[in-house]
Amino acid sequence: MDLRKLKTLIDLVSESNVSELEITEAEGKVRIVKGGGPMVQAYAPQPMYAAMPMASAAPVDAAVNAPAAEVPSGHTVKSPMVGTFYRSSSPGAKPFVEIGDIVKEGDTICIIEAMKILNEIEADKSGTVSKILCENGQAVEYGQPLFIIE
Repeated sequence: MDLRKLKTLIDLVSESNVSELEITEAEGKVRIVKGGGPMVQAYAPQPMYAAMPMASAAPVDAAVNAPAAEVPSGHTVKSPMVGTFYRSSSPGAKPFVEIGDIVKEGDTICIIEAMKILNEIEADKSGTVSKILCENGQAVEYGQPLFIIE
């Protein structure tokens, strides 16, 4: 379902005496219930899968001897939301921070765009930016590491 259409439906329920609205379309089903705050549940149709032959399990020795993933040292700044990561306030503008920059707690270090809203993300710890873990314009998930501050 189109995001604009969904927002219009949420606004319609919020501003009316309707307490619940459910719409079913080819893409899926949306249910909006008015309560303390709008709650949206979206259901997509379940895809059909063909049965696949089961692969044999890897030997235990291979799993035990696999190299551990590199854990970066320092404080990890994580994404507080799902959205699009931007290093600067506008295209062509100077990035908020570069590797080696010293930041103070509360300094803006990037922007995450979510639903056409630009959210400034601030450093939650003072220190030196040692790694930038996302590319400009990359989609990020909730809790995804963005920066390492030492």
